[in-house]
Amino acid sequence: MATTSPPPAADPVWTEGPDGYALALDGASLVCRNARGRRLKTVPKKVRESAEAEHLRGVLLRLERHERECVERVESWLLGSLPVPASVIARVWADPAWRELLTDLFVVPAGGGDGGFLRGVDDRGRIGVLDLDAESVWLDADRVVPVHPVLVEDLEDVREFALELGITQRLPQLTRAIHRKPDAVEAGATAVEDYSGGEFDQLRHATGRAQRYGFTVRGGYAVCRVTERGRPVQARYWIGSDAPDYGTETGRLLWVDDAERPLRLGDVGPIAWSEGIRMAELIHAGRRNTEEETTQS
Repeated sequence: MATTSPPPAADPVWTEGPDGYALALDGASLVCRNARGRRLKTVPKKVRESAEAEHLRGVLLRLERHERECVERVESWLLGSLPVPASVIARVWADPAWRELLTDLFVVPAGGGDGGFLRGVDDRGRIGVLDLDAESVWLDADRVVPVHPVLVEDLEDVREFALELGITQRLPQLTRAIHRKPDAVEAGATAVEDYSGGEFDQLRHATGRAQRYGFTVRGGYAVCRVTERGRPVQARYWIGSDAPDYGTETGRLLWVDDAERPLRLGDVGPIAWSEGIRMAELIHAGRRNTEEETTQS
């Protein structure tokens, strides 16, 4: 498979600094070499505080912001199983931040058909994948879909195949926890109460846990945004709205549509259900262990 290969790893690009020193970025670290070209284990203070060092730190901040933006964009594709034009993937593939996120994502053609693990793009803009027969193939599709794992057919088999091949994903896809809506759910209800009553000594502990896992907090709710069948949906889990240092207790989990109208549980799609339950479980798991406290007392 002839793909657009990533550029080979390069030596740091050195910038002249004060008193004959040179500075460079090596990954996320500022490095230095002396006038004889020997790389130093530490950066001298006068070099670390120089204008050249300040400029490189600014470059590093911009790169970190770019990487976060790439993660947010690819995750939005995943959380909506959104079709992505092959031309877009071809255009960003040379960028290491994009390429690291996209490599080995499990994708399928937007029009249906077998997919595989994304491995590259050729000069014609075709998407190359490693399919489930361990064969390198080109997808005959103008758009591909990074599939949310709850929608992957035979998910356990795909997970096992990836494990056998040693495939790792920069953005967790196949390893993401999924939750399928039970058949016994009360279709006309509008909330799940299974994660209510979780006690936190301080509200900031609950909000901090929500934010640590990438959820926004608004109006007392932890919020997870997804796209279901092309329409935006929000899962909302009540964590409290008092002062940050006050105790709090979690409440119901609900879903709302793009007009912020509560959805009946029977109308909540598989991605929104899975991501909402995942959010509630992650936050609820950080609650105070009241059962343990009762036993000890």
